[in-house]
Amino acid sequence: MFEGQTDADVVDAIAAAAREQNVQCARELAAIGELYARRAPVGDTERDQWAIDGHANVVAEISAALRITRARASGHLRYAIALRERLPRLAEVFARGDVCFRVVATVISRVYLVQDPKILAELDQAIARRAPKWTRLSTAKLGERIDMWVVHADPAGVRVPPERDDVRFVEVKPSSDGMAQVWAQLHGSDGVALDQKLEALADTVCREDPRNKEQRRADALRALVDGADGLQCQCGSSDCAAAQRKTDTNVVIHVLAERATIDGDSEAPGYLPGFGPVSPALLRDLATTAKLKDLVIPPLSPEPGYRPSAALADFVRCRDLTCRFPGCDAPAAVCDIDHTIPYPLGPTHACNLKLLCRFHHLLKTFYAGVAGWLDLQLPDGTVVWTSPTGHIYRTEPTGGVFFESLSQPTPMALRGLKMPRRKRTRAAERHARIMAERRINEERFAAQPPPDF
Repeated sequence: MFEGQTDADVVDAIAAAAREQNVQCARELAAIGELYARRAPVGDTERDQWAIDGHANVVAEISAALRITRARASGHLRYAIALRERLPRLAEVFARGDVCFRVVATVISRVYLVQDPKILAELDQAIARRAPKWTRLSTAKLGERIDMWVVHADPAGVRVPPERDDVRFVEVKPSSDGMAQVWAQLHGSDGVALDQKLEALADTVCREDPRNKEQRRADALRALVDGADGLQCQCGSSDCAAAQRKTDTNVVIHVLAERATIDGDSEAPGYLPGFGPVSPALLRDLATTAKLKDLVIPPLSPEPGYRPSAALADFVRCRDLTCRFPGCDAPAAVCDIDHTIPYPLGPTHACNLKLLCRFHHLLKTFYAGVAGWLDLQLPDGTVVWTSPTGHIYRTEPTGGVFFESLSQPTPMALRGLKMPRRKRTRAAERHARIMAERRINEERFAAQPPPDF
């Protein structure tokens, strides 16, 4: 690609690519803003208090088009609306490639509480002139620079960091080969207590246990979940009391695997929903204490009634594993089972059933029709979606990717429903959040002694 070019040419290419990246990012957000203006008009009062209003419908379209999660699509739309409706001068600078998305996102966040149109327009103008020089600043210094302008124009509009107590969390995410990673932020006292408990549990095995200290501390987390007062020792000795500890638990974990792998006749991996593949060795180890249940392939004939049997529901959840809307990865445990062709016209059969999270289930139900979302399900479980703009998206059942038997074809006017309603409109909720933050600032200013000039 760069054959025959000098080092200077390569540096120029880096700078040009970065600028073009800014331009294209601005163009993407501008297009999202235009779609919002067309799809979620201000006058759509009929759906203002629907749980899934016009705003949420646009988020679904963005999610499908970009193949990203609904949360990420919602963030894209939030930035697009801010640039279109609140910061048009900054949007112009962004469109020329003079600033990067990091700067734009920080500005949007820091001026969020400013509500007076005149003050906001003045800030937009001032920040847009200076923002190209701020790209070199660190994120912290960039926030300080923007706040300097906000506090001068509207002191109550300055964002105050949340109390540390408000940002506690525990997050568990898949790693690799059936492993998981855990991140947490706790009260200091709780962190110390957890650390001491893990340390104590890790020391409840004999000296012949083959695991190192770090591995025993990791296994101690499972012991905490089980409510055990010690780890089961892995020394293998019949004389070790710790090795005889039971590991019973009331927590149910579903793992998918082929019977041949459990029997040792295959090395095909299993699947832990929400986390991914599980190695054959780990599967066989889990199988020694697990309850095994065969998955029933649905018969050719449909079931009577609307609600699928437990066996059919299990098959659909194992075949799909996640929500079937494009871009959504909500796990089967939180999904509804949807009739693609509504019952009773559509049969209660695997070829007409799929998983949809509650959000996309409501979206499909209330935003369907010629100008809405349409879905077509194929015998192998593939779902073909048509968006309101006519774009086509295909989603295939995740279970069929891991298990060939689940990818085999399974051949074979909405009355009384009401969209759940919001307590207040999205605009009213946003206004309430802004005013609440502003009141905190105003009370803080009122409690401070007057300046001594």
